[in-house]
Amino acid sequence: MIIERFHPGKVRMLYERFAEKGRLLPAGVCYLNSWIKEDVSICYQVMMSDSVAKIHEWVSHWNDLADFEVIPVINSDEAKEKIFST
Repeated sequence: MIIERFHPGKVRMLYERFAEKGRLLPAGVCYLNSWIKEDVSICYQVMMSDSVAKIHEWVSHWNDLADFEVIPVINSDEAKEKIFST
């Protein structure tokens, strides 16, 4: 899960880059969905990747326009398996 906090005054530039270049995902990173705070200051994204390093590679394309918090998450079934396998 990614929490993307847009830099003040840079949101328009971010959307313009997205329109011009797309999501700029490296191989091995899959975008699933996102939600934007109503004041368009924060984006919450869910992505899948086999490597946190690839997520940070993606962040490097955008970190001039936003700050990123990368939170590794697992789905409910994986959490249940993790709890009951010990």
